[in-house]
Amino acid sequence: MRSRERILGNLDTLYRETFERARASDDQRRVEELDAAYVRDQLMLEILLDIRDLFSVAPAAPTQGGSALEKLETLRRLTTLR
Repeated sequence: MRSRERILGNLDTLYRETFERARASDDQRRVEELDAAYVRDQLMLEILLDIRDLFSVAPAAPTQGGSALEKLETLRRLTTLR
């Protein structure tokens, strides 16, 4: 499994290269779009990595409904707006 630092580093590298090209071509609008997209993507990746970390930790005690599908269904129910 790739480390959190490696994944976020890859994201940073990808955006930095594209950001530098946009800045070199003096495309201020693109620079601003990339800056906002980077922040959004970084936040989403961190959330996904947190979820990955939660699922990779062994539970301290046996849980009922222990299959991954049942856990995902429980998570879906908790996050669904009513």
